[in-house]
Amino acid sequence: MNKNQPKRIVSLIASSTEIVCALGLGDLLVGRSHECDYPSWVKQLPQCTEPKINVEGTSYEIDQRVKAILQEGLSVYRVFADKLKELKPDVILTQIQCEVCAVSEKDVKAAVCETLPTQPQIISLNTNNLDDLWSDIQKVADALDAPERGKELIEKLKGRMKKNEQVTKKIPHHPTVAFIEWIDPLMSCGNWMPTLIEMAGGKNLFGVAGKHSPFMTWEQLKSADPDFIVISPCGYDIPKTTEELPPLTTRKDWKELKAVQQHQVYLADGNQFFNRPGPRLVESLEMLAEMFHPEQFDFGHRGKGWKKL
Repeated sequence: MNKNQPKRIVSLIASSTEIVCALGLGDLLVGRSHECDYPSWVKQLPQCTEPKINVEGTSYEIDQRVKAILQEGLSVYRVFADKLKELKPDVILTQIQCEVCAVSEKDVKAAVCETLPTQPQIISLNTNNLDDLWSDIQKVADALDAPERGKELIEKLKGRMKKNEQVTKKIPHHPTVAFIEWIDPLMSCGNWMPTLIEMAGGKNLFGVAGKHSPFMTWEQLKSADPDFIVISPCGYDIPKTTEELPPLTTRKDWKELKAVQQHQVYLADGNQFFNRPGPRLVESLEMLAEMFHPEQFDFGHRGKGWKKL
């Protein structure tokens, strides 16, 4: 490729698509994954992946399908090798953080080796905690020959988060929080979410920053009896989350929980915000702050990214 020519980018994870656009380089995108949907115009780009399993059904059914295909040593996603050959990308963005959440580096390399006559640069993101997000943004910016744009974007996002944290640090009461990332089976949050909860003025009860989301039991949730419960399943919007609530809310002792009795249970859009490690983690932090400390924060996210149950 001529160095003076703009790079052709195929982004195979939603978060990297958002990073490219936040850097002001969205016009370089020529292909996307089936999950890339923000900004909305990217949905017009050619789709280069699809899930191998049926993604319709209950939380339990989807969990069983994912476990079954992984048990066979297979990938959850399919990369359209012929489409990549047609698009002739110079850079392919993928990830190595989670084979369940999105197309993995292994899938991409298999497709590239299979069909492409030239080898594009494969950039694999690996956001396990908040600091990793800044590193991954800079990694994308550097790969696209825009290092200064990366530094500017990181500084801007960090500034918004710091401004929020400066307020919460002065608030004397930080409520305990159980963040639920899957309903059946029950899972808590991990990775960047424990950090965001603390920055928003809450005390995270389950899951460790930088580690994958852990399973939890109903007995553990009941025993902890959190002040707040935030339900934000991975890949689900608020309407889908609402449909999936019965395994939790129909339990006979659900109404005994402090958060339920005090009307401090919240539903949040995990697909667009909390589970997607991109620039909009800043909005995720703002939403948590609105939930935990409404007297201090109102960013206008209520009814859009989250709502009270």
